[in-house]
Amino acid sequence: MVDAATAELARRGHEDVRPVHDFALRAIAAGADNASELGRRLSVSKQAAAKTIAVLQERGYVARDADPLDARRKRLHVTALGFELLRQGEAIFDELRDQWEQQIGSAELAGLEAHLAVLVGARPVRLDAPGWIAQDLGEPA
Repeated sequence: MVDAATAELARRGHEDVRPVHDFALRAIAAGADNASELGRRLSVSKQAAAKTIAVLQERGYVARDADPLDARRKRLHVTALGFELLRQGEAIFDELRDQWEQQIGSAELAGLEAHLAVLVGARPVRLDAPGWIAQDLGEPA
């Protein structure tokens, strides 16, 4: 489903987007306003987070602005283009779910979703933290 969504985003003009970019944008929108915090939320090094930020900034999905309390500090934020990308991605996932429902029927899809809930748990997945499952198991992320 993720591969299909990524391909559809490319067809809609976002050929430069990867799943990690979605995680990063959601984390930034939720308050990860620097590379250190983004790295913590994504369970990656500060350097890896900085590289992701550079790519997102180059493509116009995030921007840096001066902190109103400390002009030396630059804070990240998701741009209008970044939020549009997130909205399109969500719409594509809804469309893909609808396609699955047409292919296998609503009862089968409901059963599949119920089975997945049993396998991964009923708690919502935090999309801004790929290490979420390790935290649920009591292991370091």
